[in-house]
Amino acid sequence: MCSAHNSSPASLGKPRAIADPVVYISHTMRRKIPSLHALACFDAAARHESYTRAAQELSLTQSAVSRQVAALEAYVGHALFRRTRHGVALTERGADYAQRIAPRLQALERDTLEAMSGHGAAQSVTLAAVPTFATRWLIPRLPQLRRQHPTLEVHIETRTRPFLFSDSGCEAALFAGTPQQMQQWAGTQCTLLMEEQMLPVCAPGLLHRGRPWAAEALAQLPLLQQSTRPQAWSDWFRAVGVDTPLAMAGPRYELFSMTAAAAVHGLGVALVPRLLVEEELQRGDLCAACLELPAGERAYYLVLPERAEARPALALLRQWLLETVDLQHGDQRSRTGPTT
Repeated sequence: MCSAHNSSPASLGKPRAIADPVVYISHTMRRKIPSLHALACFDAAARHESYTRAAQELSLTQSAVSRQVAALEAYVGHALFRRTRHGVALTERGADYAQRIAPRLQALERDTLEAMSGHGAAQSVTLAAVPTFATRWLIPRLPQLRRQHPTLEVHIETRTRPFLFSDSGCEAALFAGTPQQMQQWAGTQCTLLMEEQMLPVCAPGLLHRGRPWAAEALAQLPLLQQSTRPQAWSDWFRAVGVDTPLAMAGPRYELFSMTAAAAVHGLGVALVPRLLVEEELQRGDLCAACLELPAGERAYYLVLPERAEARPALALLRQWLLETVDLQHGDQRSRTGPTT
């Protein structure tokens, strides 16, 4: 017979060190940590702003998700969603809570996968990188890293804007920016990897009699815009001394890989970092649309938290990156970038 049925009112709430020590320890140590099941349901519902789509993602019923969210709301003592004509929407408090717990759930999942892999965190680095740089430059070179350091694993997440390392689960980042932009990334130390050369490119069919255009004529062609760098064409035309009201006109794409693909298919002229389209240039899918190449202000940096832990895996990755860049692009005179 379960002893809980025979407990007297006076004994309720007292720790039972012998009869049920696991329950007692769990309650005292977890304190105000809600159920992971409830958090997972809330996280999915917050991302979709829909109990139905959250249920589909988690292979649960809609009512099960609703119950878990209701239990979480009762636990925190505040409404996290509000009803709308089309379903649910996050409250202000709910949006803030969702933003805070999402990276922690992701970090917990990564830690669990790390434990399951058998390698352990000491042999891995979680790296944030801008998407096209990761796809076009970093990943093709990772086989070389594996040959040099076969036990080192690099986990890559894509980020397009600066973030707080403390909330991300990432230990390092590869980012492009101006020195001024990197200085605004608080609590970090930056190491210069390579400078960025922006190159106007287009499909060969857009060339004028097979030759590159002059900068003035280039302004009259369809310009493919980068949504993460809305001023890129304006800055480029200003640097070459061309005044055009059309610098910000044209279709916008979020990633450089999209902009390059649009250029390959003849949709216009793309302004992209040369190192990200080397393969297309070599194959002849793209060519230089203009030969004027003004000096750029942006560069690629390795970014670490200001007080980064000196782990061997992180040190190996940093050293490999510097050696790889030096081998391909020549020694950079100053490795110390802006630190804030």
